[in-house]
Amino acid sequence: MTETAHGPRIAAVNHAGRAAGVAVGTMLADARTVCPEVRTAPADPAGDLAFLEKLALWARRWGPWSALDAPDGVLVDVTAVAHLFGGEARLLADVETACTTRGLAVRSAIAPTAGAAWALAHYGPVRSIARPEDDLLARLAELPVAALRLDDDVLTVLRRLGLKRLGELAGVAGSGADGESEAASRDAIQRRFRNRKSPAANPLIRLDQLLGRVPEPLLPVAARAMPLVQRRLVEPIRHRDLLDRVLADLAQDMARELEGRGEGARRLEIGLWRVDGEVIVRRLELAAATRDPDHVIRLFGRKLDDVDAGFGVETVRLTASWTEPLALEQGDIEQSAQQRGTSLAACIDRLTVRLGAEAVRRPVPRASHLPERATGWQGPLEPVPPAQGLLEFHQRPLKLLDRPERIAVLYASPDGFPQRFRWRGQVREVARVEGPERIAPEWWRERSSARLRDYYRIEDDAGRRYWIYRHGIAGDGRGKDREGHAPDWFLQGLCT
Repeated sequence: MTETAHGPRIAAVNHAGRAAGVAVGTMLADARTVCPEVRTAPADPAGDLAFLEKLALWARRWGPWSALDAPDGVLVDVTAVAHLFGGEARLLADVETACTTRGLAVRSAIAPTAGAAWALAHYGPVRSIARPEDDLLARLAELPVAALRLDDDVLTVLRRLGLKRLGELAGVAGSGADGESEAASRDAIQRRFRNRKSPAANPLIRLDQLLGRVPEPLLPVAARAMPLVQRRLVEPIRHRDLLDRVLADLAQDMARELEGRGEGARRLEIGLWRVDGEVIVRRLELAAATRDPDHVIRLFGRKLDDVDAGFGVETVRLTASWTEPLALEQGDIEQSAQQRGTSLAACIDRLTVRLGAEAVRRPVPRASHLPERATGWQGPLEPVPPAQGLLEFHQRPLKLLDRPERIAVLYASPDGFPQRFRWRGQVREVARVEGPERIAPEWWRERSSARLRDYYRIEDDAGRRYWIYRHGIAGDGRGKDREGHAPDWFLQGLCT
């Protein structure tokens, strides 16, 4: 079950619960009314997605690549692969056997398109097979419109229109007495869903994808190799001091490998291949991600105390089987001054002498809500100006433009959210909006006629994010509004 604003809701049901009358999406209180002995567990969407990714990688035994179909499906490309299993029917039988052996309930199908395969796997007969020469529309005509992978609200609209089967929808959207009636029928559906640009919200797009009229992009799951370093020794080693020396070299190599990937290790495994073929493995799990070689060497020291080298170890391998993102961070320069003779003050002095006093600057915060005045620059030897405490700003973009650039914005009303805007000659459709965040002018700097700013964090349909603001409010009687001008819009930052 999962927690919602209205209480716990059933997120998934097993066979026993479904037989008892519990359905997905039912409130927990209603489910207990239907089945008082129902047993529940908290949902784990992140864990389910991680398992699905592993399942997609495992499923590549049946094809060259696979893709996720969250929350419970995997798509595998089996083009020109079926003959390796003795045919398509035997391939599906092998899929069912392999999944059942591992305790997985599975429904599988093969079709020329991903949409058709999904529809047959979910609503078609068991182990359905549709070949490229088959008429997909005739083959899938009796399936419900839910086989198009549409949102619930779209399915509700289609049911109210009396369209319950794919054949009925295709008859309205794609068939007619002639080309003109076919276009008119399609236009009728298109007008109904003209504002739905997402494939899951537009039945025509899903129908065209199912029939192969338009492509459906899929993102294959790519296995990322674990960081691995090893040493193949010229002569087998038996003594501990030599093993410690090899471990130190491997720890340094692993640190460089992890640093290049921007990661730190949470689990490290060292494998020792002996001359007689035996492999000794020691595992180390860390409380936090790290790539400090000295720390790794110290921790592995105790793990290797009971190692029996036998006639000698000829290969040593260090693997990071669990990694997490770990950004670069600034070390303690003042402490390094005692160890290596370098300090922050000495570094600044050398730069100032070499480049000049005016060439070295540092950023300092300013007591201002306006983004262009929130930070300033000054010399390293100048005292920091007194500030009225550090202002806790809202989330700000990492990149601000040197000057805000004027943009043309289309919105539903003068005070409404922006729907699209033109910047640097290109029109961008707004997909998401967050805001507004109002920033008032500084009365001790500006005149009383200065206009307010309403900032918005927006995202276009391509995934790019911007920070824009509306300069002024319609009818506020300030600035250009006295002359009848509408508020101006500016783009001031880019979010990453």
